Amino acid sequence: MGRLALALVLLTAAAHPGAAPLRVEQVAPGVYVHIGQHRDFEDGYDGDIANIGFVVGQEAVAVIDTGGSYAVGMALKDAIHAVTRLPIRYVINTHGHPDHIFGNAAYLDANAGMRPRFIGHAMLPAALAVRSDGYLRKLKQQLGSAADNSTLISPNETVQDRLTLDLGGRKLELRAWPKAHTNNDLTVFDAAGGTLWTGDLLFIERTPSVDGDVTGWLAAMDGLKGVPARWTIPGHGPVTLDKNAALDRQRAYLTALVHDVRAGIRSGSGMSETMATAAAAERGRWQLFDVVNRRNVNVLYPALEWE
Repeated sequence: MGRLALALVLLTAAAHPGAAPLRVEQVAPGVYVHIGQHRDFEDGYDGDIANIGFVVGQEAVAVIDTGGSYAVGMALKDAIHAVTRLPIRYVINTHGHPDHIFGNAAYLDANAGMRPRFIGHAMLPAALAVRSDGYLRKLKQQLGSAADNSTLISPNETVQDRLTLDLGGRKLELRAWPKAHTNNDLTVFDAAGGTLWTGDLLFIERTPSVDGDVTGWLAAMDGLKGVPARWTIPGHGPVTLDKNAALDRQRAYLTALVHDVRAGIRSGSGMSETMATAAAAERGRWQLFDVVNRRNVNVLYPALEWE
């Protein structure tokens, strides 16, 4: 976030000394973001790689993504309590990838009458049901005891198309997208703050990761261009004041990736050979390129073979 003149608040997990403190940036009045690290799942992953945060209204708080473990989710909750004592009314998940959703469990220990509503895309419960065992097994391998208390909490309220949430004098507009980065992508637009939370429909600096349908993703990016946001909070990378330029940068990568994978298939190159060449011109423009780009080819190659 170094490109923006932002208020930086260092908040410690005072109520839970075992949790790591989170650095939270106030990007607009009442809008706080923790910027995740650029680490790969297979190299030094600690559950803290996604952008997560919260929005404060006059009556309540909405959390937008909760991080990759119970400990990260708890540290975020402590950050919220350092800013406001208003109740946390909503926990919103932009999609079901583990780095964005495992922290949900930290919000279950509220008093029974004060538990937040967990909200996600209409396809999110099914996606979590299919992947939950594998995700939890992998998290325990990656984090060991730091994964304690982490579990996947499915939404108890879903969004088929659009939903408006009221925080008191501040409304959040939620939109469910057709299959794109995943089949359960949800965005959050805070008109009062002029902020758009894209989840992983937008990556900045970190190589975009393919887990859905690239054609649908490109179409969703066209839709995001029409959202009148001043600040845009991507799923990974710094907050930007130039959303459309960031979308164009991401489009260039995804377009090159698909073009080169198709070219490799047409020429008879195998998947391994294509991994070494696809989108090579983009290598110097993205962090974690070599590892993420190879995984992207692994997803796209078999799908595009059958076009």
